[in-house]
Amino acid sequence: MIKISRLIFDYPGRRALDDVSLEVQAGSVTALVGPNGAGKTTLMRCIAGLETPLSGSIEVAGMDVIEEPRAVHRSMGYLSDFFGLYQELTVARCLEYAAASQGLSAAAIPQAIRDTARRLQLTDRLQQLSGSLSRGLRQRVAVGQAIIHQPKVLLLDEPASGLDPEARSELAALFRQLQADGMTLLVSSHILAELDEYSTHLLVLRDGRVLENRALSVPAHADEVRILALQLAAPDARLAGWLKAQPGLVCEDVEHDRAEIHFRGDATAQAGLLVALVQAGFAVSSFAEHKESLQQSYLRSVAAHLEKTS
Repeated sequence: MIKISRLIFDYPGRRALDDVSLEVQAGSVTALVGPNGAGKTTLMRCIAGLETPLSGSIEVAGMDVIEEPRAVHRSMGYLSDFFGLYQELTVARCLEYAAASQGLSAAAIPQAIRDTARRLQLTDRLQQLSGSLSRGLRQRVAVGQAIIHQPKVLLLDEPASGLDPEARSELAALFRQLQADGMTLLVSSHILAELDEYSTHLLVLRDGRVLENRALSVPAHADEVRILALQLAAPDARLAGWLKAQPGLVCEDVEHDRAEIHFRGDATAQAGLLVALVQAGFAVSSFAEHKESLQQSYLRSVAAHLEKTS
């Protein structure tokens, strides 16, 4: 859905993006993470056609952003970190303005406003002035402006900044729904725990370069190693010895009531291991594949990069 090749962008005296090449898969929710100054906002603005790179190419939905910016804008929604609303316009007027600016016909705009308001739970707020709304509600209106024309791609720069936990949870649910509807999302945020709730892919930038761009969870094949977390209901001194005697297992952090198992096999083999544990008399309370958190993935990428460059 998004394809970038050899992208270079310079600010006076500083290279913000340095030979960036990447692809964002259609229907994915990609977490764009990295330290301040990594180039995340610059990358988003280049994709949105708001900045012109020094060199390189950007395609969105098969269209060249540099050559066809207006055509790309009709297939894209963009919410910047510091979004602005017209304070003296009602929510309905804000949505109407956004719809008209994206080329929706006058006949189609009323229905688009109703659909967007319903999706964002703003129906009862349509006649309120945007300047009278809370931060969370204004954020919803801004998201509504970005999606009212039903774009294929949605770019969000720090969308949960300043929101309370309840508003963040509602926003995460909305992003999951947008993905389910077929939209491709690229989300930049410093709140990695929040991104963990809905991201399918990880894109790490550092010093204007791509450190990693990958899917966060891929079903394991029979020849791939899974990390399984085992927890017993009560301590059992036999656990370490029993696990050590099993062929093909490598265990770490083993105690009398828990263990981390490096296991090679598919879901059927995993089920067989659980059966063997129960038949051996272990009171298993939980036995599941360990999923690396987004923060752990990010820190591992950075550590690998630093080790490589040291």
